[in-house]
Amino acid sequence: MKRWLFATATFVVLSMMPIAPAATAPVTVAPRIVADDLDRFWVAYDAIRHVDDPARQQAQLQALYIDKGTPGLKAFMQAKGYTAATYVQAIRQYPKYWDSIRPRMPLVRQSLAGLDQHLERFRRLYPAMRPAAVYLEIGALRSAGTTLDDKVLLGAEMIAGEASSDTSQMPERLQRFFAGYFASEPLSSLDLLAVHEFVHTQQRGERQSLLAQAVYEGATDFVAERITGRLPKLDYVAYGPAHDAAVKQAFKRDMLGNDYSGWLYNSTENPFGTRDLGYYVGYAICARYYAKAPDQQAAIRAMLELDYADQAAVQAFVDASAYFDAEPTAARSTAEPR
Repeated sequence: MKRWLFATATFVVLSMMPIAPAATAPVTVAPRIVADDLDRFWVAYDAIRHVDDPARQQAQLQALYIDKGTPGLKAFMQAKGYTAATYVQAIRQYPKYWDSIRPRMPLVRQSLAGLDQHLERFRRLYPAMRPAAVYLEIGALRSAGTTLDDKVLLGAEMIAGEASSDTSQMPERLQRFFAGYFASEPLSSLDLLAVHEFVHTQQRGERQSLLAQAVYEGATDFVAERITGRLPKLDYVAYGPAHDAAVKQAFKRDMLGNDYSGWLYNSTENPFGTRDLGYYVGYAICARYYAKAPDQQAAIRAMLELDYADQAAVQAFVDASAYFDAEPTAARSTAEPR
């Protein structure tokens, strides 16, 4: 897995900036981590594997898993559009994958052992931090992590995977995706993912443009790095700074619209051959803003309290960063909000 590459002077400077020190006082932030749904899923899984009829399988999974689930499971299903039928389809199509990840389930819960220390650092960095519950869930292979209101929702069925996990029953497109995802070592980075999603619970405002969405995601990466000292082991982290000029120029052409497909939550089928470069652009904007700020704690507060639904406020934040060569980029888009 590639490490973060600092290809510009800005990133070299930032790499020398201090990260919030490790807690020396007793930890005062203890996150509520709820993992009850993991065992319930496997009870349902074992029950439906002995049934051939999809309708009966759905009824049993509904009764044994969904109906007994925590508020976190309900929120995860709402956020990702999961139904009993979605689960049954994924189980019937890829049983070898499910069987290969099952022995790793205990490791998922263990990987969050240090989360309370990270959140204590976050509280010191941002004293207005609001609490959120962290839920470990089994989804249907659509998301490793997301949020809904004050809930951090982590998809253990993806996080538990590794290079040796059996994806042979998946279509080639999914096999390529999971090969890249597992190369990022999701289990060893679970604490970072949990912090990233926890930071999202502090933000507000439905984004109205690609630019707002990129800053929303990039701010979360940036703040999570200040807390943990790490960035995710994903390709955009290395590719972005190494190709900053070209990425920046291309992003400027699209940023005032609300089409994310070339920049966020996408595949490698784009001109750069690298997914999620919008995260890099948002991170770079926040890094410049932070580097220029006379009060860096206030800079963190500005990222977290920015109203991402207010395009003018987002634009003012971006212009203050001078990431786009200090050129004002007043919003000119007339596109409807996403």
